[in-house]
Amino acid sequence: MEKNLIKDGKFSYVEAGEGKPIIILHGLMGALSNFNGVFNYFSNKGYKVIMPELPIYKLPLLKTNVKNISKFLKEFMAYKKIDKAMLLGNSLGGHIALYFSKLNLKNVTGLVLTGSSGLYEKSLGDTYPKRGNYEYIKTKTQEVFYNPTVATKELVDEIYASVNDRSKVIKTLAIAKSAIRHNMAKDLPNLKVPTCIIWGKQDSVTPPEVAVDFEKLLPDANLYWVDKCGHAPMMEHPNEFNQILENWLKERNL
Repeated sequence: MEKNLIKDGKFSYVEAGEGKPIIILHGLMGALSNFNGVFNYFSNKGYKVIMPELPIYKLPLLKTNVKNISKFLKEFMAYKKIDKAMLLGNSLGGHIALYFSKLNLKNVTGLVLTGSSGLYEKSLGDTYPKRGNYEYIKTKTQEVFYNPTVATKELVDEIYASVNDRSKVIKTLAIAKSAIRHNMAKDLPNLKVPTCIIWGKQDSVTPPEVAVDFEKLLPDANLYWVDKCGHAPMMEHPNEFNQILENWLKERNL
């Protein structure tokens, strides 16, 4: 997917399809390719699907936080001349979608959260992979998924490279601490927007009780479970993820 990357000034993104916009927001360690199945499916279903590279490692350290990445999303939507969009986020991407919605609810047609941070997640600071230890990083990456084979060598190599890059490590820890600071519990009841929550039953990063709390606190949310699935349903069970989301979009006329 990265080979189709469009680069224009500060923005790098992929897009396909025509119709109502869906903006996909990747996670902290998430590559754009994590969303291949969603991107390809919905760009052929009457939606314009756009996926920006979030500037997690490009912002100055003091600006590496949820608030500034949310500002980046605002700038990106203005650049793309998009007034309103559906926001779909995994992990940190879900948190960015929530924080953006808190400040710009009029620009959001709906939210799709999967393995989202914003309420609780295991702190990266506690278990951050040891630099230089490839097997440890491989094991930690596999633990994100129910099916460890989803953690391909390419994915493990990518994370291994990140944790051996000192600048990326520091910024990863900064954004993880920012995610904890920007807890959304008090804000969620004010986010009156249709929300689809798709969660892995065996998610060990953002456990199932997090999804239940999201459903309770958000005023207009539907929760759907994916069995035999960890932190990234759109990677482990792309067909099931797409079917759940498509049905929800039809039910909500979105």
